[in-house]
Amino acid sequence: MNRVVINPNGGNKKISRHIYGHFSEHLGRCIYGGFWVGEDSPIPNVRGIRKDVVAALKKIKVPNLRWPGGCFADEYHWKDGIGPRAERPKMVNTHWGGVTEDNSFGTHEFLDLCEQLSEPGLPRCEPYICGNVGSGTVQELSQWVEYCNFDGISPMADLRKKNGRDAPWDVRFWGIGNESWGCGGNMTPEFYADNYRRYATYARNYGKSNVFKIACGPNDSNYEWTRVLMEKTCGERGNLIDGLSLHYYTVPGEWSHKGSATEFGEGEWLITMRKAYFMDELLRKHSEIMDKYDPKKKAGIVVDEWGTWFDVEPGTNPGFLYQQNSLRDALVAGIHFNIFNNHAERVFMANIAQTINVLQSIVLTEGGRMVLTPTYHVFDMYKVHQDAVKLPVFVESDDVRLGFGTLPAISASASIDDDDRIHVSLTNIDLKNDQKISLDIRGLSAKSVSGSIITSAAMQDHNTFDKPDVVGIAKFNDAVISGSKLTVTLPAKSVVTLEIAG
Repeated sequence: MNRVVINPNGGNKKISRHIYGHFSEHLGRCIYGGFWVGEDSPIPNVRGIRKDVVAALKKIKVPNLRWPGGCFADEYHWKDGIGPRAERPKMVNTHWGGVTEDNSFGTHEFLDLCEQLSEPGLPRCEPYICGNVGSGTVQELSQWVEYCNFDGISPMADLRKKNGRDAPWDVRFWGIGNESWGCGGNMTPEFYADNYRRYATYARNYGKSNVFKIACGPNDSNYEWTRVLMEKTCGERGNLIDGLSLHYYTVPGEWSHKGSATEFGEGEWLITMRKAYFMDELLRKHSEIMDKYDPKKKAGIVVDEWGTWFDVEPGTNPGFLYQQNSLRDALVAGIHFNIFNNHAERVFMANIAQTINVLQSIVLTEGGRMVLTPTYHVFDMYKVHQDAVKLPVFVESDDVRLGFGTLPAISASASIDDDDRIHVSLTNIDLKNDQKISLDIRGLSAKSVSGSIITSAAMQDHNTFDKPDVVGIAKFNDAVISGSKLTVTLPAKSVVTLEIAG
């Protein structure tokens, strides 16, 4: 039998709500047709931004949104995306499909989107802007920060007011380049670290804004990149970085043939789960390196690109990275969130790639229609952990056997909110077997338990525009209070969140 032991008195670190962040790049149909349809569209919109998408994202309390890339960021020049839209210059999106980018969605439109995603009385959806280090200048990034944040008389503030926005937006999160080891300039870690120090120096604080500077970190297990960057940016005089990005994609096949998003067998399911679990090792090892240079953990890990990456759907543009989203993706999301929650001491932010119509999307659109994916429902289920206090969790799990070894059937994370409600999230990757769990919350006599579940009959099940409710959230009743413990029967291939009152 599986055991999960939780210490309700051992929590001393909040799970940052920013772990549940999102990523929107000028790639395929993420921006155009996804978020943006223009004011003249018959699709219901507010100033060109889709109403249905905004409503869906507000429901899951989206805490932040990363933009404009991705690889696109290091060829994007922000001044091309301001002013009257008819006068904005066009460009070729060389990274993603070679299509023409007309710059109709720029800084004002993006920050309007973030404001529309913010619910009055709740923490706002914070914009996370990734600056151009690959082909842009220090001045260009410096002026972008000034344009967004300065409340006074200056060339950039005056230009912002001329373009229709008097008050600054106070953008806190700024990425200093993207994937500088690859599409962002093919730099060495030493060269990037020196450039980071230079660009970050001129990303100034203005008014209320206290810029949170995010350095381009490693590509998955490139531990040397982390070591060099930490060595050059952290020291006795303090950190020059606030966040270090990490990119890791769950790819079950080879990069040349990643496999189908919906047509796969048991072997591909298990390989996908194994690669999802690998995120835990990445965070542990990168954290160990960071601890040497930043023992007080002032710099957070920002996993600003994560998720599954499969072959594109047949008949779609290979450069648009459009893929379906099945129950398998929901399990990947649940595993990642459990890992991120359990590493809350170091992980400050994460951004799934990407929000709409690209890779592991939470929303798919087609003209005026919209469908929510299984991954969306995981975000909805796990939103209870946002800004709650992490509780230490011990998991003793039965194994699932694979041709290449074994994997734990169960993953778990837990938190306690301001109303003293304990939430426990669990995943079961076993395709065939329920997993019975003895859940012990030390020192707590549970008075009530309720829960929700995401599962489906087949591992390939997914939602379509014609059948949008195949995979969703249902009530979970297989958690029984037995003395000081709970007995939970976790169905095969499922994600569950319990709420426990004591």
